Order: sequence, then C-alpha cells, then structure tokens
Amino acid sequence: MLDVRRLLLLRDLARLGTIAAVAEAHSYTASAVSQQLTALQREAGVPLIEPAGRTVRLTAAGRVLAEHAEKVLAALEAASASVAAVQGSLRIGAFPSAVRTLLPRALVTLADRHPGLDLAVHELDPAAMAVQLLDRRLDVALMQSYDLLPLTPAAGLSTVDLLAETVHLAGAESLADCADRVWIAGSPGTLCHAVTLQACHLAGYAPRIRHHVDDFTAVLALVAAGRGVALVPALGVVPTPGVTLTPLPLRRRTHVAYRTGSDAHPAVVACVAALRAAAPADTVAPGSAHHR
Repeated sequence: MLDVRRLLLLRDLARLGTIAAVAEAHSYTASAVSQQLTALQREAGVPLIEPAGRTVRLTAAGRVLAEHAEKVLAALEAASASVAAVQGSLRIGAFPSAVRTLLPRALVTLADRHPGLDLAVHELDPAAMAVQLLDRRLDVALMQSYDLLPLTPAAGLSTVDLLAETVHLAGAESLADCADRVWIAGSPGTLCHAVTLQACHLAGYAPRIRHHVDDFTAVLALVAAGRGVALVPALGVVPTPGVTLTPLPLRRRTHVAYRTGSDAHPAVVACVAALRAAAPADTVAPGSAHHR
C-alpha cells in the first residue's frame, strides 16, 4: 500500500521541482524528504526519481504516479468534505481591494450564520495564492484573471467564478491617447503589471512605466497629482477629486479557489455563498466551475 503522505511529497516534487523546495514547503529537512521518497520507491517497486545534475527529476513512472497522486489527494479532500461540519478554521486568502470591499460583508455573514467557524484572512498578491492553497496554508482564496489574461488553475486546484468588474483607465479618455504618457502599474511579476503591458501592446505601443504601485488608492492619488495614467478595476476605485475614469471594454474577473475535492466541504460552500451575497449585484458571475 502506498503511503499517502509520501505521495503528497512526490506530487509536490513534480510541482516545485527540487527536494529543497519540497522540504521548505513542509518544514522538513531535505534529508527527511529524500528518505520518504526513497521509501515510496520501495513501496512502488520501481524508480520514481533519478539524478539530474546536482538535483533530481521524476522518472516516467514517477510522473505517472504523481498524476495519480493528484487524484488520490482530491478523493481524500472529497471524503473529508463529506463528513465535515461548518466549524473549525477557515483560512481565506484575498487581494487588497477584495479585503477592503468584499470580505467585510462576507465575514459578517459567515460569523452570524456559522459561529463555529474560526475565520482568518490573509492579504496576498494573487500570484501567491496557488502555492499557499496547495501547501494547505489557505483553505479558500480569491484569485484574479483578466479577459486578456485568462486563469488556468494549477493542478490540484479548482475554481468557481465569483464576479466580473469593469476596468477603468484613470487619467485619460482612451488607451490610444496614452502612448506617450507616463504609466503607473503594479510591481513586476503581478497580474496588474502584466495586464498593463498586454493592454498597451494591443493598443500598439509599449507603456512607459515609471511608477510601480500596488495599492489602488495610492495609484489614484498619483494620477490626481499628474504623475501618470493607470488601469484601475472597479473594486479598486475610490472617490478621488480631479481623476477622470474611463470605462474600458476590459473585465477583471475574481474566482474562488480551493483544493480539488473540497468544493462540497460545508465551510467552503458557506464561504462561496457569503462572497456571492457580498458582491455588487452587477458584477456577480454565473458561477461556472473549473477543475484541474
């Protein structure tokens, strides 16, 4: 019989690429991870990893078993969900504008309806959500995509659509007018930065990004001060005198993400319902699910 905890380590080796990264994710030593993977190889009866320079890689059999491990872990999530109650801890990851707008109402609803839930919010950039979910540091996360940059859930994660909001151009009336303007965008590596690059590319130019700011209130303050133009989604808009906001045919979409198999967990179901109730009526998405 294959040990589930060792299968989890193999799955994470396929996901993270190195034994050192797996060890860090699980607060183990690299030696302990290597020993567990060696034991898993004995259980499987075939080599699962092989040397690759100064590190290791999965063999063909290792890759097949890692894919099966995803299914096993999803089945265990589903089994746990089938007997769970709406109680215990629920760790929610959210991006800053959602923390300010969506989560307060949702948390009040959850606390009122399910007092047995111990709620904890973690503000994160969406780029960090998948790893935190897979490492079991989060139970639910709000992830983003844009029409120009659709979301593909990581293996082992599923999502349900929550809302779609208009993206505004702050400080100008059209993207075409901004080819020679200074831009304010999110930090490199963030989705906000990537969508600025993509939107301007489709408009026929590369933006001159001079300021990297992740807080939309600060972005709008810089726009008001004449320091540049920016893309700001509806949830990030706060009244800022002197700032022109032009709605664009571009949507930012928010998705509720969780580990595959946990979609029937009562706490996850309750969280999704509370988030839907908290979302502005004109932004709520149909709710289609995406699984990996």
